[in-house]
Amino acid sequence: MTAVDRWARALAAWAIPAGILAAAPESPYGFPAELFRTRGERVGPKEVTPTTERALEALPEDGSVLDVGCGGGATSLPLAGRAGALIGVDAQEDMLEGFLANARAAGVRAQAVRGRWPDASTDVGPADVAVAGHVLYDVGDLEPFIHALAQRARRGVVLELTERHPLHWMNDLWLRFHDLARPEGPSADDAREVIAELGFRPALQRWTAPSRAGGFDERADAVALLRRRLCLAPDRDDELEEALGARLQRREGLWSAGPTDQPLVTIWFDP
Repeated sequence: MTAVDRWARALAAWAIPAGILAAAPESPYGFPAELFRTRGERVGPKEVTPTTERALEALPEDGSVLDVGCGGGATSLPLAGRAGALIGVDAQEDMLEGFLANARAAGVRAQAVRGRWPDASTDVGPADVAVAGHVLYDVGDLEPFIHALAQRARRGVVLELTERHPLHWMNDLWLRFHDLARPEGPSADDAREVIAELGFRPALQRWTAPSRAGGFDERADAVALLRRRLCLAPDRDDELEEALGARLQRREGLWSAGPTDQPLVTIWFDP
């Protein structure tokens, strides 16, 4: 089995069983724009991570950055001090609105393109650097996704993702509330294998950081997001809060749920 096929099979295993999905009071899918907007608001040119460093190495002064799955711009906005233009691609209109607002606040020229990658690649011209932060685990077919990034990037492609699937930290909650064992893979190492199989020479750097800034003004909204993800009814909120324990926390004035520290990985390659 190829690395591409192994990745697709491992992601497919994360599908929620039909019976649980049918009984869910609300859809567990989708992303709240508020979460990504606030993440983008809290980053800037002074925030330097391995992902930012690798992108800056390839980005010329006044260069252009393509941010695929941009959300509020948390991956590309730290490059605003050198970049002359940011191009954000996202499937959600409200995400793009947040991206443009954050770019204006950072004083950098920005363009928004609505659509899913790689389909949206036909609406995007070449850029010096292409970045995609915390997107790969949403992509079942990595081959066209990676090739389209490489075709649009003149000088470098930089990817950031969690070391393991971003919902892996919730596995104990699925076991507690649904008696359902969730998958262990795929991982960032698997993503690197796919990129190498496609003919590139990816480098990988592991690092650990506090969970990404961003969240909700209200504690109840953070709990509600996790409740929807777990296909639970609102009357389970108290039980869910108890199960989350210290993982439900207020950081920088905003409420969110997840691990305090997160193992992250930066992958980069020459297109």
